[in-house]
Amino acid sequence: MIGLALRAGAALVLLALVWHFANGRAALDRLAQADWRWLAAAVLAVNLQTVLSAQRWRLTAGALGQRIGRGHATGEYYLAQLVNQTLPGGVLGDASRAVRARHSADLLRSGQAVVIERLAGQIALGAVLLPALVVTGHGLWALGIVAVVAVGTGVAGALPKLRALVRPLQQALLGRAVRNRQIALGLSIVVCNLASFAFCAYAIGAALPLSAIVTLVPLILSAMLVPLSIAGWGWREGAAAALFPLAGAAPEAGLAASAAFGAVLLISALPGLTWLTRRQEITGTR
Repeated sequence: MIGLALRAGAALVLLALVWHFANGRAALDRLAQADWRWLAAAVLAVNLQTVLSAQRWRLTAGALGQRIGRGHATGEYYLAQLVNQTLPGGVLGDASRAVRARHSADLLRSGQAVVIERLAGQIALGAVLLPALVVTGHGLWALGIVAVVAVGTGVAGALPKLRALVRPLQQALLGRAVRNRQIALGLSIVVCNLASFAFCAYAIGAALPLSAIVTLVPLILSAMLVPLSIAGWGWREGAAAALFPLAGAAPEAGLAASAAFGAVLLISALPGLTWLTRRQEITGTR
């Protein structure tokens, strides 16, 4: 309960600060005049991303010997997204997804599949971001990110529980039977993710150039990984307000685009309610 209050409080404080320093009233005006067609396109992109992510989870689990049906994987992924969007931490939905899927494997293997699938998403995002930074003349940024990742990997490698992930990671992502499909799914999911944010920016009148979409947007989305929040609110808006001027857009445009994106994520997770209801009905008949 204290953790929930702390994260909710942190999100509210951050949003208040961004509202103050990034001209929140102007951002609100942009949101009020947002083009619903671009927002609808963003919702479609996020839903496609969710479906593809569910299949990546299914592929990853299959490589580890865990069988998950296509429809079941999709429903569970929507439910996990809904939990992640409404509860603090951003990982409770994924943790519960692993627990619910343990019927087809032991809990350890089920948990490994979920962790590796989420890690695959960050790897794919980095695979797009780093070359884009180099090509657009931000090589020092790329080096900084590589350095941080290298340090993090070194620290993780010193922990026995994380070292135990190395072999399953190689098997699930680099195995000959899954490698090409993992690459295709990873890139497709990243495209959907970046496109959905870009569509939100277009909706509020900020047409981001492609160079900004492949360099700045991944950094903005990465801010959502900070656990001291709910669904990345506050951190994401702060990052967007700070980085949008690098693309020639106003800070309030970043705030408005990020807020629109947060709303799109929540709306796109609502199908998880249908899956939750279905699960409860099935459980009730047993």
